[in-house]
Amino acid sequence: QLVESGGGSVQAGGSLRLSCAASVGTYSRKCMAWFRQIPGKEREGVASIYIGGVLGDGSTSYADSVKGRFTISQDNAKNTVYLQMNSLKPEDTAMYYCAALLSAGRWDVSELRACSWQRESDFRYWGQGTQVTVSS
Repeated sequence: QLVESGGGSVQAGGSLRLSCAASVGTYSRKCMAWFRQIPGKEREGVASIYIGGVLGDGSTSYADSVKGRFTISQDNAKNTVYLQMNSLKPEDTAMYYCAALLSAGRWDVSELRACSWQRESDFRYWGQGTQVTVSS
């Protein structure tokens, strides 16, 4: 189960921090990502983070549209992933979703390579979404 929070309404240039609390059992390795969707448009990836691997633990990746403004991070003790959003623009307005791809068994470097916001169909677990509205 993934539960997002932290959405809201802000003016352009403002900041928000989204949280995703994950209850996904005892999986120690996971790829977590944030996606967003505007009504009538396809969902798009925003950022991803790889957690718990032998190599690449904490590796992050961002869509060009948010690079330098958004930061994805983790707090393993709280099983929570965050998306810090700064310098928000009206075009960032969307429903934001957290998603998880869980891994088990023997670790392989391909798992790190496969952790990406560009691979939406790989994510099996999704939250209900939190709305972000940025006014000009």
